Amino acid sequence: MAKELEPSRDGRKRKIRYAMLVDLRRCVGCQSCSVACKSENEVPLGKFRTWVKVIEKGRYPDVSRHFLPSFCNNCAKPICNRNCPVKATYVRDDGIVMVNMHRCIGCMYCMASCPYDVRYINPLRKIVQKCDWCAHRLDAGLLPACVETCLGRALIFGDINDPNSEISQLMSTNPVVTLKPALDTQPHVFYIGADADAMDPTKGIDIDHVHFHEPY
Repeated sequence: MAKELEPSRDGRKRKIRYAMLVDLRRCVGCQSCSVACKSENEVPLGKFRTWVKVIEKGRYPDVSRHFLPSFCNNCAKPICNRNCPVKATYVRDDGIVMVNMHRCIGCMYCMASCPYDVRYINPLRKIVQKCDWCAHRLDAGLLPACVETCLGRALIFGDINDPNSEISQLMSTNPVVTLKPALDTQPHVFYIGADADAMDPTKGIDIDHVHFHEPY
């Protein structure tokens, strides 16, 4: 069943569509979101569902640091869902892209097709896993672990179909960008104040966070 809000003024009901907004004006690069994610989801050592890319720009003494928290974008048109040969990847009614751990065969087709490098192989279970915005917490009425832990309140999560939600109001009053918009996957992680170089996948690469490197 699709999750729905109360009827709007015109009498129609709206389906919930979750999204994540990252306000980089508030992010301090503390990595608490990464730590909370690994703890909440029992992410194996050396693997990540969420991480913060850090790049430094300029020359001493005029140096600046820029951060870019990265998650699964839970796209509206996910390539991974289309390319999974056993239909282990599926999309919930609220827009979250999930992996059925009982159907996944670890073929990594979804990893190869994901343009954001946000999936990894669990070396113990030999299946693909990724950020699902802590769907188990959402179903219990809680926020994702990373959002609750963010010290600067840089992570805002909610229903973008609800005009009264914090995320909708912030997006309506601030310019936002997404990663690789030309691919038309319609990612649902949005950024305020993102640095162009930080968003460039060819700059500031951290090999420890490239999941296709030694997947097992």
